[in-house]
Formats: sequence, C-alpha cells, structure tokens
Amino acid sequence: MSTVLEQIKEQLMKGKANDVKVLVQQALNENLGAADILNKGLLGGMGIIGEKFKKNEVYVPEVLIAARAMKAGMEILKPALAAAKVEPRGVVVIGTVKGDLHDIGKNLVGMMLEGAGFKVIDAGINVEAPKFIEVARANNATLIGASALLTTTMTNMKEVVDALKASDLAGRVKIMIGGAPVTQSFSDEIGADGYAPDAASAADLARMLAA
Repeated sequence: MSTVLEQIKEQLMKGKANDVKVLVQQALNENLGAADILNKGLLGGMGIIGEKFKKNEVYVPEVLIAARAMKAGMEILKPALAAAKVEPRGVVVIGTVKGDLHDIGKNLVGMMLEGAGFKVIDAGINVEAPKFIEVARANNATLIGASALLTTTMTNMKEVVDALKASDLAGRVKIMIGGAPVTQSFSDEIGADGYAPDAASAADLARMLAA
C-alpha cells in the first residue's frame, strides 16, 4: 500500500484532523484514486478504530476524535469522489424513537456507519414512526436504524417496524434497532431485520443487511 495511505490511516486513528487533511491532499496530488484514498486510507483507519472499540481497547473519546479527523479528510476528498462517481455503500436513516430524547448512542452509531462507508441521514430524537418512513423515502434509504435508551420507549420501535412493513418501502428498506435495554429476542419479537449491541457492531450489521 502507498505510504501516504498508511499515513492517512495512522493519523486518522490518532485523531489528527489537520494532518489527515494535508495527507489526503497529498494523495490527490500524487494522483491516487479517490476510491483508494477513501477505502484504504480513511475507512481503513475508522475500521480499525471500530474493531478496537468493540474490544474495549479504545473508548468513546478516541472514536469521536477519529471520526472528526475522518470528516476533515472527507471535506478534501468529496469533490474527487463525486468526479470519480464513487457511490456510498448505502443510505442509512438513524433516529431515536418517539418519547426518547437520548442521542449520544445514536450519534456514535452514525459516526461508525459513516466510517463503514454509508451516507447517514440523522432524523434526530423523539422521531415518530411516520417520520422515519418519510425521511427514508425522501433520501432513497437502504436502511433505517432506530434507537431507544428507555424501556418505556422501546415499544415505540414496534411502531416503526409496523409502519415500514405497511409502507411502499416494505421489502426494499431494512430496519435495525439498538440501545441499552434492547435485546436480540426483542428484535425478533417485533420483526426487525437486525439488532446490534453497540455502535461498532451496528456498522457490521449494516454492511451485512445492505449487501
């Protein structure tokens, strides 16, 4: 692998946003392909951070600064990706379900999904079932990710699953759920397509569901 791609990966993992920007520009100046810079450099680094996060080798602050460095690199790379017609892996609409105002977990999942090559549309917090469907339709989404932190709002996930199944997106858009009180058996019970126990696993699950 080109040394500059290795450096992008290393500096991203250290959260050095400015260095990542400079290195992405250097890689473009060296005429490296935009897809390689994205996949082997930026996403390569975020992938390693995701794995380490799953093993508790790094924690939320490290993930946040790595994600910030990735965003900085993406700003430089975006025009080249557009010119090379590099498409994202898919579009994921994420949101916290109706009645729930928590967003730290959701935001972390969003970063991990971006780090896995998805375009992420954040519907926000306290999102009602019809809004999930509306945003998914408007953005031609591949997946919906619904999160809840309270046992009292978990039941609202079923509303999102039911609304999706009753809509014109049924069969085209898949839904995954997560959050502290959520379990695999609850996911099976309400008919979701998948459950992830943490943000890094959510990115793996999204890759699998979008394949």
